[in-house]
Amino acid sequence: MRQIKIETWKSQLPVKDDEGNIVDSKEMDENLLMAFNVLIGSKNPKDIPKGIDAFRIFNKIAQAFDDAEKTGILKLEEREYDFLKETIENDVPSQWAMNPNLSQAIFAFINAKES
Repeated sequence: MRQIKIETWKSQLPVKDDEGNIVDSKEMDENLLMAFNVLIGSKNPKDIPKGIDAFRIFNKIAQAFDDAEKTGILKLEEREYDFLKETIENDVPSQWAMNPNLSQAIFAFINAKES
Protein backbone atom coordinates (compact mmCIF):
# COMPACT_ATOMS: atom_id res chain seq x y z
CA MET A 1 0.00 0.00 0.00
CA ARG A 2 1.11 3.56 -0.71
CA GLN A 3 0.05 6.58 1.29
CA ILE A 4 0.36 10.07 -0.17
CA LYS A 5 -0.44 13.25 1.75
CA ILE A 6 -2.74 15.45 -0.30
CA GLU A 7 -1.67 19.09 -0.13
CA THR A 8 -3.95 21.88 -1.30
CA TRP A 9 -2.71 25.12 -2.83
CA LYS A 10 -4.24 28.29 -4.24
CA SER A 11 -4.17 29.03 -7.97
CA GLN A 12 -5.35 31.96 -10.03
CA LEU A 13 -7.71 30.97 -12.82
CA PRO A 14 -8.68 33.31 -15.65
CA VAL A 15 -12.28 34.49 -15.94
CA LYS A 16 -13.44 34.98 -19.52
CA ASP A 17 -16.28 37.02 -20.95
CA ASP A 18 -18.81 35.72 -23.49
CA GLU A 19 -16.34 36.36 -26.32
CA GLY A 20 -13.53 34.40 -24.67
CA ASN A 21 -11.47 37.39 -23.58
CA ILE A 22 -9.82 37.20 -20.18
CA VAL A 23 -11.40 39.89 -18.03
CA ASP A 24 -10.44 38.87 -14.50
CA SER A 25 -9.07 36.05 -12.40
CA LYS A 26 -10.36 34.12 -9.43
CA GLU A 27 -8.61 32.15 -6.74
CA MET A 28 -9.28 28.43 -6.52
CA ASP A 29 -8.05 25.56 -4.37
CA GLU A 30 -6.25 22.81 -6.28
CA ASN A 31 -4.68 19.47 -5.32
CA LEU A 32 -3.28 16.27 -6.79
CA LEU A 33 -6.68 14.58 -6.86
CA MET A 34 -7.98 17.29 -9.16
CA ALA A 35 -4.96 16.85 -11.43
CA PHE A 36 -5.62 13.10 -11.64
CA ASN A 37 -9.25 13.76 -12.53
CA VAL A 38 -8.10 16.02 -15.37
CA LEU A 39 -5.53 13.46 -16.60
CA ILE A 40 -8.00 10.57 -16.54
CA GLY A 41 -10.83 12.65 -17.97
CA SER A 42 -8.72 13.85 -20.88
CA LYS A 43 -7.46 10.41 -21.92
CA ASN A 44 -8.48 9.27 -25.35
CA PRO A 45 -11.37 6.81 -24.85
CA LYS A 46 -9.47 4.25 -26.95
CA ASP A 47 -6.63 4.37 -24.39
CA ILE A 48 -8.79 3.80 -21.33
CA PRO A 49 -8.72 0.18 -20.21
CA LYS A 50 -11.99 -1.70 -20.45
CA GLY A 51 -13.46 -4.76 -18.83
CA ILE A 52 -14.29 -5.83 -15.32
CA ASP A 53 -10.69 -5.69 -14.04
CA ALA A 54 -10.33 -2.07 -15.17
CA PHE A 55 -13.78 -1.36 -13.72
CA ARG A 56 -12.57 -2.64 -10.34
CA ILE A 57 -9.41 -0.52 -10.51
CA PHE A 58 -11.39 2.63 -11.30
CA ASN A 59 -13.87 1.82 -8.53
CA LYS A 60 -11.08 1.44 -5.97
CA ILE A 61 -9.44 4.66 -7.18
CA ALA A 62 -12.75 6.53 -6.84
CA GLN A 63 -13.19 5.20 -3.30
CA ALA A 64 -9.61 6.15 -2.40
CA PHE A 65 -10.15 9.67 -3.79
CA ASP A 66 -13.35 10.06 -1.76
CA ASP A 67 -11.57 8.92 1.39
CA ALA A 68 -8.61 11.23 0.67
CA GLU A 69 -10.95 14.22 0.37
CA LYS A 70 -12.02 13.54 3.96
CA THR A 71 -8.71 12.47 5.51
CA GLY A 72 -6.05 14.28 3.46
CA ILE A 73 -4.25 10.97 2.82
CA LEU A 74 -4.53 9.05 -0.45
CA LYS A 75 -4.23 5.32 0.29
CA LEU A 76 -3.75 3.05 -2.71
CA GLU A 77 -3.07 -0.63 -3.17
CA GLU A 78 -0.23 -1.40 -5.59
CA ARG A 79 -2.45 -2.12 -8.59
CA GLU A 80 -4.24 1.23 -8.33
CA TYR A 81 -1.01 3.09 -7.54
CA ASP A 82 0.70 1.55 -10.58
CA PHE A 83 -2.20 2.58 -12.82
CA LEU A 84 -2.05 6.20 -11.65
CA LYS A 85 1.75 6.28 -11.81
CA GLU A 86 1.64 4.99 -15.39
CA THR A 87 -0.94 7.64 -16.20
CA ILE A 88 1.44 10.32 -14.94
CA GLU A 89 4.42 8.84 -16.75
CA ASN A 90 2.56 8.64 -20.08
CA ASP A 91 0.08 11.49 -20.01
CA VAL A 92 1.14 14.37 -17.77
CA PRO A 93 1.42 17.56 -19.84
CA SER A 94 4.99 18.84 -19.62
CA GLN A 95 3.80 22.42 -19.05
CA TRP A 96 2.34 21.35 -15.69
CA ALA A 97 5.95 21.38 -14.46
CA MET A 98 5.71 25.18 -14.54
CA ASN A 99 3.43 25.00 -11.48
CA PRO A 100 5.77 24.34 -8.53
CA ASN A 101 2.95 23.14 -6.27
CA LEU A 102 1.72 20.63 -8.82
CA SER A 103 5.27 19.48 -9.59
CA GLN A 104 5.92 18.87 -5.92
CA ALA A 105 2.66 16.90 -5.57
CA ILE A 106 3.41 14.77 -8.63
CA PHE A 107 6.96 13.99 -7.50
CA ALA A 108 5.70 13.15 -4.01
CA PHE A 109 3.27 10.70 -5.60
CA ILE A 110 5.88 9.11 -7.87
CA ASN A 111 8.34 8.79 -4.98
CA ALA A 112 5.83 7.38 -2.45
CA LYS A 113 7.29 4.37 -0.70
CA GLU A 114 5.44 1.11 -0.28
CA SER A 115 4.41 0.47 3.32
